[in-house]
Amino acid sequence: MKIAVLPGDGIGTEIVAEAVKVLNVLDLKFEMETALVGGAAYEAHGHPLPEATLKLAKEADAVLFGAVGDWKYDKLERALRPEQAILGLRKNLGLFANFRPAICYEQLVAASSLKPELISGLDILIIRELTGDIYFGAPRGRRTAVDGHFPGAEEAFDTMRYSRPEIERIAHVAFQAARKRSKRVTSVDKANVLETFQFWKDVVTEVGKEYPDVELDHMYVDNAAMQLVKAPKKFDVVVTGNMFGDILSDEAAMLTGSIGMLPSASLNASNQGLYEPSHGSAPDIAGKGIANPLATILSAAMMLRFSLNQASAADRIESAVKDVLASGLRTADIHSDGTTKVGTKQMGDAVVSALTTITKKTTKS
Repeated sequence: MKIAVLPGDGIGTEIVAEAVKVLNVLDLKFEMETALVGGAAYEAHGHPLPEATLKLAKEADAVLFGAVGDWKYDKLERALRPEQAILGLRKNLGLFANFRPAICYEQLVAASSLKPELISGLDILIIRELTGDIYFGAPRGRRTAVDGHFPGAEEAFDTMRYSRPEIERIAHVAFQAARKRSKRVTSVDKANVLETFQFWKDVVTEVGKEYPDVELDHMYVDNAAMQLVKAPKKFDVVVTGNMFGDILSDEAAMLTGSIGMLPSASLNASNQGLYEPSHGSAPDIAGKGIANPLATILSAAMMLRFSLNQASAADRIESAVKDVLASGLRTADIHSDGTTKVGTKQMGDAVVSALTTITKKTTKS
């Protein structure tokens, strides 16, 4: 099982180190190779996604990714900014389906900004399409306007677009995921304004007819954003486009108490995947040893389940995380009265200890 380890920038190096530490105590054989990506790669090689890093990712069974970005790179031309690395990996690996589960652990109900009765038992799966939409549409750029409200003025433009195959394949992923859960899919669009999303709605509806056992409803993105904080447990599987999914999944993350708890998986048609926490590089806290590594550790568990066919090991890691939370240990982002504040390394060590105990019990039984 070959894993490409790409820590990236900011807190990426700290949180990935803890996930690797957890993987190393499993009774499994991994071949892990580390490479530079993002701002770190730009500093060393002049590009955020060097050919050697891309080659490693393509040859791996899975990619464990940290985070990229730093404010100091904001003035670089867009093609060289650290964030282009993750876009390049998605494109070159064909990663079209992004799974972002938002689960509120009972031990963290008090950490959410919402009332306990709204989020206790919350378990949402947001499935975001990754390769289309306005992030990849062409044409894009800047020009002098020839029409509109201000002819002759400088303007910038991006193009939102989706093809039928792109929508069909992500819809199938959503319906198949729903069959393993509560058999409900909410497709989020803006069909009342955007032709792109009227097309999205039409195609998802057509695909839905192939899954008569799954309930499908449609919701405008502005209403979905409101309902996520008003009645989040009404959702089960949410499927949406690239930009809306980017925004809604971060909103859903805060329902769980902290974005530091939200893992993610991005898969291609062969189940090769890139696994990363949903949060960013947080350069303001990098090097302080206070970042929450649990989203990255849980992303590693998703990697074991989806790409490496090691569901039992994934279950053990997730159980270890629950045990650590039950013991009262918390990083700063989820700390509250009556709990014990720990740093990044201490949280990773605690998961390793809990995992070792679970593994010993499993072996004996």
